[in-house]
Amino acid sequence: MSPARGTPGDDDPTGADPSAGDDLRETVVESRIIHRGRYLTFRVDTVERADGTRATREICGHPGAVAIVALDPDDRVLLVRQWRTAAGRALLEIPAGTLDVDPATGAIEDHALAAPRELEEETGQRAGRWRHLTSFWTAPGFATELMHLYLATELRPAHENRLGPDDDEWLELVRLPWQEAVAAVGSGEIADGKSIVGLLWLARLKAAGTA
Repeated sequence: MSPARGTPGDDDPTGADPSAGDDLRETVVESRIIHRGRYLTFRVDTVERADGTRATREICGHPGAVAIVALDPDDRVLLVRQWRTAAGRALLEIPAGTLDVDPATGAIEDHALAAPRELEEETGQRAGRWRHLTSFWTAPGFATELMHLYLATELRPAHENRLGPDDDEWLELVRLPWQEAVAAVGSGEIADGKSIVGLLWLARLKAAGTA
């Protein structure tokens, strides 16, 4: 699979019609970097509309990410609980992680390679079977993050050369029967966007008998 950069003008890997909304298109005529962080770039874009008028857009540049719905042999979903400073609380989430960027070339990691790494780092598991479910924009009003959602099954522990979490990640592994995980979305216990999308996808697959 090719890496998806999530930058304006690229072909849309979500499968949307690229010509839809052409009359609403905004062309970036100027871009000013405000701050460049470890993963994120904050910039102000000046855009020009079809009628020639201009406006500014505050954009958070993000290389994209992967999220994984992982089902163990007992049909339990693997979740991780971690503190989220922006939310001011610990959140229960499906495993996920940001795509790596080559500092020399700026090339963005293939999401098909990133998903197994993130699953192993966050859960200590490897999957024998992978399925790409969908890709979706997490916050298109201001961020370029494109999330690639995977289903991972046939899980087994990663004993030899196991990858661990990043130094700044403190995670608690939680296993829930998939029905309970889906119910936790409805109750509000799971309030993380990517996890809601992933678990509702899982419920849809289970209902269709294709999980």
